[in-house]
Amino acid sequence: MGVGKGSLAADKVVEEIRRKGGKAVANYDSVEAGEKVVKTALDAFGRIDVVINNAGILRDRSFGRISDEDWDIIQRVHLRGSFLVTRAAWDHMKKQKFGRIIMTSSASGIYGNFGQANYCAAKLGLLGLSNCLAVEGEKSNIHCNTIAPTAGSRLTQNILPDDLLEALKPDYVAPLVLWLCHESCEENGGLFEVGAGWIGKLRWERTLGAIVRQRTQPMTPEAVKANWTKICDFDNATKPQRIQESIGGIIEALNKIDSDGGVSANHTSNVTSTATSGFAGAIGHKLPPFSSSYTELDTIMYALGVGASLKEPKDLKFIYEGSSDFSCLPTFGVILAQKSIMGGGLAEIPGLSVNLAKVLHGEQYLELYKPLPRAGKLKCEAIVADVLDKGSGLIILMDVYSYSGEELICYNQFSIFVVGAGGFGGKRTSDKAKVAVAIPNRPPDAVLTDTTSLNQAALYRLSGDWNPLHIDPDFANLAGFDKPILHGLCTFGFSARHVLQQFADNDVSRFKAIKVRFAKPVYPGQTLQTEMWKEGNRIHFQTKVWIM
Repeated sequence: MGVGKGSLAADKVVEEIRRKGGKAVANYDSVEAGEKVVKTALDAFGRIDVVINNAGILRDRSFGRISDEDWDIIQRVHLRGSFLVTRAAWDHMKKQKFGRIIMTSSASGIYGNFGQANYCAAKLGLLGLSNCLAVEGEKSNIHCNTIAPTAGSRLTQNILPDDLLEALKPDYVAPLVLWLCHESCEENGGLFEVGAGWIGKLRWERTLGAIVRQRTQPMTPEAVKANWTKICDFDNATKPQRIQESIGGIIEALNKIDSDGGVSANHTSNVTSTATSGFAGAIGHKLPPFSSSYTELDTIMYALGVGASLKEPKDLKFIYEGSSDFSCLPTFGVILAQKSIMGGGLAEIPGLSVNLAKVLHGEQYLELYKPLPRAGKLKCEAIVADVLDKGSGLIILMDVYSYSGEELICYNQFSIFVVGAGGFGGKRTSDKAKVAVAIPNRPPDAVLTDTTSLNQAALYRLSGDWNPLHIDPDFANLAGFDKPILHGLCTFGFSARHVLQQFADNDVSRFKAIKVRFAKPVYPGQTLQTEMWKEGNRIHFQTKVWIM
């Protein structure tokens, strides 16, 4: 039952591994000496790739009989021990950009069990720890998952009958752990029940709930009672996976209270349509037309925001209005059209209830029919081209046409991904989508690098994207990032500028169209590397963070 510091079990495992041709070393320290445990691995193997937190003991008592000692020792071994061992390995994993961590929870912690309040609290605490590490470690390729095994062990050998112990051998748990720890496994932040050869994944589920207060009235228990059925109704329930989704639901409720002023259903899901037919009103929906006026100052501000600089003499034409060939960068066309997205138009699409906290910019297409004027006023018309079901989310294809008078100047297609809103049985593809083309399978013909400024996001946002994710550290942390990230469309501008510089000598009249897919975040101050391939009159490119 976990009492004492015997070395027999550890020695037996080491012997078995070595006998089968593997390498192993034993450590006899308590998990509360996490640094020593990890040091043993580092001394023997030179690095640490995997941590499996599996140490445990039992002190089962009914709640009224649990002593302070019974409570504390369970927390120390299960929860604090896992913390200490993982913390000792954490920085090593971050430096090597790889790590796999397993926390061992229990069905008792997930569901509760009589006589195990101390054990249940520690085991569910491990899930909370795992969830946090999954978020913090993701950018360093450190994945953390939790298993809740039902298996025979020294912990249960005096509790379960022999035949059941045999059916619940650890052999039927280990393969799951091995897969979760494999370098090719992308699972992160998962919770799995496992035993007897069966594995199942668990997730949280949340009802649509109800708003139970009015804007100008106090919230009352009577209102809670009156809406209790709705609060507890799991029909059309959402399945939140991150804290941002939770907070987004609350923010949406606040917005609804402010706008409607009354008690109403709290539609905190991204899309509350119950069938594909519910999107019929969305496809083809035209947003109210809007105008985009701009001056030479706006085009210069944009050029500086996407990295144009006096360091490159040929960039002068984009940042000095007195230049003889002063020009507007082609990708400024996106700025003219983005008001359809930034202005809250997504929230007004019929048949959809879009949670703006879950909206991501997935892809972007821009086509110019003639160079943008150095200053002017364009009329923009936006229409929902299609709605796609990608399973893990929903995609809204938004087409925006920009006119100077009656002349079409440019066309944008925004691909907007709404996290968690898929699975409604809709189509996955559309002939209306502008599709990205794969890069050639050969070394690039040209490579350009540009180091972004620490102020790049602060500068780019002056062109109209005021999302605090790109400037406010607290908001960025809330979204799961260490610090504010660069706008995807800022990187888009850098990439297009590189292509224009390398293959068109900055001649904007040679620009026709561009299509990009946004894959990973960039932080201000990082260096961007654009790899380019020329095939006929088409330039393929990919831009990534360059690490020396």
